[in-house]
Amino acid sequence: MTTPLDDLRAALRGAVAAVADGAQPRSAPTLERPRQAEHGDYATNAALMIAKAVGAPPRDVAARLADELAGRLGPALAGSDVAGPGFLNLVLSDAWYGEALTAIAAAGEGWGGGGADPVRTVNIEFVSANPTGPVHVGGTRNAAYGDALARLLTFRGHRVHREFYVNDYGSQIRLLGASIQARARGEEPPEGGYVGDYISTLAAEIDGAAGLPEDEVARLGVQLMLGQAERSLARFRIVFDTWFREHTLHDGSPTPVQRAFDVLEAQGRTFREDGALWLRTTEFGDDKDRVLERSNGEHTYFASDIAYHQEKRERGFDLMLDIWGADHHGYVSRMHAAYQALGGAPGELELLIMQLVHLVEGGERARMSKRAGEFVTLDDLVDDIGVDAARWFLLARSHDTTMELDLELARSQSNENPVYYVQYAHARIASILRRAREAGETPAVDAARTLHPSERALVQRLLEFPDEVVEAAEKRAPHRIAAYALETAQSFSAFYRDCQVVGAPAEDLGFRVQLCAAAQQVLARSLDLLGVSAPDEM
Repeated sequence: MTTPLDDLRAALRGAVAAVADGAQPRSAPTLERPRQAEHGDYATNAALMIAKAVGAPPRDVAARLADELAGRLGPALAGSDVAGPGFLNLVLSDAWYGEALTAIAAAGEGWGGGGADPVRTVNIEFVSANPTGPVHVGGTRNAAYGDALARLLTFRGHRVHREFYVNDYGSQIRLLGASIQARARGEEPPEGGYVGDYISTLAAEIDGAAGLPEDEVARLGVQLMLGQAERSLARFRIVFDTWFREHTLHDGSPTPVQRAFDVLEAQGRTFREDGALWLRTTEFGDDKDRVLERSNGEHTYFASDIAYHQEKRERGFDLMLDIWGADHHGYVSRMHAAYQALGGAPGELELLIMQLVHLVEGGERARMSKRAGEFVTLDDLVDDIGVDAARWFLLARSHDTTMELDLELARSQSNENPVYYVQYAHARIASILRRAREAGETPAVDAARTLHPSERALVQRLLEFPDEVVEAAEKRAPHRIAAYALETAQSFSAFYRDCQVVGAPAEDLGFRVQLCAAAQQVLARSLDLLGVSAPDEM
């Protein structure tokens, strides 16, 4: 989909090529909104980029660019101004804004979507909490981020597969079984076991837990915890395509782990020393080689990780995004090394590390959990502030920064609460459009009318949406959409303050109704990309 801004950039590139006689600038010229509206609608540094190639002062080059753009854009360019050392400020005509709004309306719900090139088959593995306890608030941030990223990539046109990796193999599962069984017998869990109140609940839900084999108790406990996790995540608007079980990597003959070892051996990437099997990860930039199989034949966690990624490779994904907790930072280099040792290309695997989230209330760190030991669960958080506020606040900051979630602000129904503010803007527009329909006020858009500055500013904001989607998807940064949605709601509020809609003169009404509809559509899509609802009434 080509947007009005794409066309404007194309005209600028053509003007640059003409003035520079085909010479390429050292970096791509920018086209941005000036910070001050009186400096024009858009500004470019193109003259500064090509001045050396042209052999003229930047301000002279900017003047030549202005003439070239005037010829290419015709009446769409209402004026231009050379500023500072050679910036070129552009003012677009009201008719250009009218055509831009028409383009947004014509695109409908597809505005800002599509355009992925190439279209990729993407596996996003996220949450992946151990099935030894409820999903906690850290995993909840991971969940919100992974799902929002999946929504963004899907909207761009990629084929996205959501996956939860269930760590149901190893010592932690044995400890889960032992802990449940101990509670069933009225005893304390073993040293290093699990002590949350949920363990007693599991013990009560498993018939005969006190006398069953420990591994059977563990299996049933895992099933119950996974059921709870699935229900909690569905409540949080997240449904996974696959719940991949780690224990399957160790089943069969040969096991997937052994098959991965065979691939590595065939490529000469493994060696034995002191009875242990090692992977030469140093060949791919790791600081030391890593053990895959201990001398007693026991596999390391790393062996499961390698087999799992080989299994995903065999399923044919073009891109794998693993979203890991903050405590996994040290595993990044070794996992990249292992993936390349398997024969994978470096760009096929991205490891995204989430940072911690702290709950704050009254200026102090909050503890909310009444039933899950020492941690706050996903359900605790949703019960307190709701799904919409939880998702918004967990997504409002970059995933790679530690954040504080202000519970009092998240609960408040005021303009200080950003998610409430954005949702209220959407609901207000829905009300305006209902009233306009009820009044029978749907005249045609007057293409010749003069626009109010607030109308122009809101159209400009809506035109930015496709670029924001591209940036958010490519930089794995859903928080950009939250920031954009808030700015769009603010732009709409300024428009609503300055421009009457229902009851406006006929020459204004058509454009303003269409502008409201376009703003509602973009706000709804922005909220949906975050997994937040867009209410019509509040």
